[in-house]
Amino acid sequence: VQLQASGGGLVQAGASLRLSCAASGRTFNIRAMGWFRQAPGKEREFVAAVYWSGGTTSHADSVKGRFAISKDNAKNMVYLQMNSLKPEDTAVYYCAADKTRMPDLRWIKGYDYWGQGTQVTVSS
Repeated sequence: VQLQASGGGLVQAGASLRLSCAASGRTFNIRAMGWFRQAPGKEREFVAAVYWSGGTTSHADSVKGRFAISKDNAKNMVYLQMNSLKPEDTAVYYCAADKTRMPDLRWIKGYDYWGQGTQVTVSS
C-alpha cells in the first residue's frame, strides 16, 4: 500500500485546511487509516483515525470539535478537515494505514504503512 498526503500549507490562526490522503496498491488490505503529526523536537502523535469498514472514528482530545476525519472507500481516500487552526497545530502531518484492524486506533506502532507527510504551518 502506498499513501500520498497532500493539502498542507501556511495559514493564519483561525483558518481551515483540508488534508487528503490517497491510498494505492493493495488497498483491500486496509482496515483503518489515521492521521498523525510531528512538530519540531516532539514525538509523532495521534490526531485522528477511522475504521475502513463501519466508519467508527477516533480523535485526539486536542483536536476534538475542530478536526474531523472522513473517508471515501470508493476512491481510497481519507481526509482531515481542520478548522479553527491554532499555532500549536503546526507540524508535519502524516497519514497511515493499518492492515490488521487493531482495537486501539491511537497506537502508532500498529500502523503498517505511512505516507510522506505534508507540512501545516499556522501563524499567530
